[in-house]
Amino acid sequence: MRYIDLRSDTVTQPTQAMRDVMAAAVVGDDVFDDDPTIHELEAYAAERLGKEAAVFVTSGMQGNACALMAHTRRGDCVIIDPHSHIAEHEAGSYGQLSGVSLRFPQSVNGTMDPDSVRDCLTDDSDVQVAPATLVVVENAHSTGAVVSLDNMRAVYETAHEKGVSVHLDGARLFNAAAVLGVSDVREMTQYCDTVMCCLSKGLCAPVGSILAGPKDLIWRARRARRILGGGLRQGGFLAAAGLIALRDMTDRLREDHENAAHLGALLDEIDGVQVFRDRLDIDMVFFTADWDEDKAARYPNWMLEHGVKVTGCAGGEYRMVCHHDISRADCDQTAQLVRTFAAEG
Repeated sequence: MRYIDLRSDTVTQPTQAMRDVMAAAVVGDDVFDDDPTIHELEAYAAERLGKEAAVFVTSGMQGNACALMAHTRRGDCVIIDPHSHIAEHEAGSYGQLSGVSLRFPQSVNGTMDPDSVRDCLTDDSDVQVAPATLVVVENAHSTGAVVSLDNMRAVYETAHEKGVSVHLDGARLFNAAAVLGVSDVREMTQYCDTVMCCLSKGLCAPVGSILAGPKDLIWRARRARRILGGGLRQGGFLAAAGLIALRDMTDRLREDHENAAHLGALLDEIDGVQVFRDRLDIDMVFFTADWDEDKAARYPNWMLEHGVKVTGCAGGEYRMVCHHDISRADCDQTAQLVRTFAAEG
């Protein structure tokens, strides 16, 4: 049975082209730094992202962890949106692995107020206050919203005025670029010192992310990856799929956005369901429903019984995510099922 899987864009299956190149990939040992396909991916990614160097990591979370470990010292403070992925969904790894604290400026859906960021940028002159040594921007944001280029530039300039670096959590970087009308993502990455982007979400690679930046920082990040057990050995099999993800899959993301907008519009027509249209920028649809606790608890299993995989309510919200393996017809079918479920007593 084929399920319509809307839990995340991480559930995408590798394309046949990816499966073919993985089978034929020339590989070495990444820990010995002699896997030619990983070298090819890292070189291509660095050029595509406008940075000196890049390192292939197992996941976006590992890429962010390596970035924080490379940029900061234990006891430092990181300035970040309070609802960012690093702050809320990475198991507190910033504290466990890097020993840093977080400070939250005024922010709406990932768009941080530059003046508030400036107020957060403490130095080491006061022994009672942790010095801020890194600002993190997330674009596209976990809420489904996209941060404007103007805001990215303002935050970057504010941080650099104080000598503080900027890391871009670009797990869905190419989704954000599609929304902003940016054909060359270097228009975005010029406003960060390091950038992480995922290959395993809407781009369909089975595993992996890229962390790119200056050579010295990427060297420290590579050491951090080693500390985290991220040596990939014959990882060229995975890198081969990552190359296709970056070369061939980024331009099609607009289709996912269009499907999400279509699905969001259909859901918003259902009695008791309200879609967050101000966060309907990329491939994600967030909504609330006036269902009681019992009905909300039954929702994921009911949908699964009818052929659709969804996540349950989290923080009072529901989420559906479109991706390469979701068609317009799948969106229509899903919306009709939600309509039926909502109408049930």
